[in-house]
Amino acid sequence: MRVAFAGTPEFAAEALRAILAAGYDVPLVLTQPDRPAGRGMQMVASPVKQLALQHGIPVDQPEKLRTEEQQATLRMVKADVIVVAAYGLILPQAVLDLPRFGCVNIHASLLPRWRGAAPIHRAIEAGDRETGITIMQMDAGLDTGDMLLRRALPIDPADTTATLHDKLAVMGGELIVEALPRIALCEMAPAPQPAAGVTYAAKITKAEAAIDFRQPAELLARRLRAFDPFPGGVATLNESAIKLWKGFAEPGSAAPGSIVAADAEGVLVGCGQGLLRLTELQKPGGKRLAAGDFLRGLPLQAGAAFALPQA
Repeated sequence: MRVAFAGTPEFAAEALRAILAAGYDVPLVLTQPDRPAGRGMQMVASPVKQLALQHGIPVDQPEKLRTEEQQATLRMVKADVIVVAAYGLILPQAVLDLPRFGCVNIHASLLPRWRGAAPIHRAIEAGDRETGITIMQMDAGLDTGDMLLRRALPIDPADTTATLHDKLAVMGGELIVEALPRIALCEMAPAPQPAAGVTYAAKITKAEAAIDFRQPAELLARRLRAFDPFPGGVATLNESAIKLWKGFAEPGSAAPGSIVAADAEGVLVGCGQGLLRLTELQKPGGKRLAAGDFLRGLPLQAGAAFALPQA
């Protein structure tokens, strides 16, 4: 079975590792073009491209896949199936129809919940108790295809997007390796996604980092977990943008944004409902620090207050 692969970030690279370890013939990898990254803005290959090159697999990096010219390399390899994981390009119907067994997507949610670009972030932000992986037969819609396999994963109360991503990446690799031989033998029974329970996981933007302490502490604590490692939380104190990385909701009441206490246990801040104890912060130009270490470099006193974003 010839398995072409399309993916870009580390989540996808984990799936490709699993496919290669299972011994599948991967004649081609599609990934996003190299992008500038880091302070020097040097061109950097995606994790999927780096892995493919390590294994001597040809790599194609089209900007789009709309034309026959852009699809030419993919057509030449005559793949039996294309496995897609966080690729970042929309596959037109002509590509979906190319392989004998079509295109199969590894999606990091229990569809139909959290279709779209940021299912891991949005599951944590929403307070979901579980998420998982869905192996889906792709169609022309946005994560609307029939489901082939689903496996649930509890969300730990301490999970961040970073930790949950790593768990789901491993699960995605396991599930696609489980699915491929059954696809080859036509043993899968595709199940349409239910119409009820559809949600959309919009792409995360930097603007969402702004923390508004008028919101409930429980919500803000979830957002900090959801936005770790990107974009983090940001709040302004004495005209300085302070990054907020970890926090826990506690009972109590104080004016939103006001600092109730600041010590090694954390910076306790009033919210619209409850208190938020910030335990990991970062000043401009500094590193992420536990609250005690942060306060040694930037002492804070009860009575000070974070600015509230303009409504």
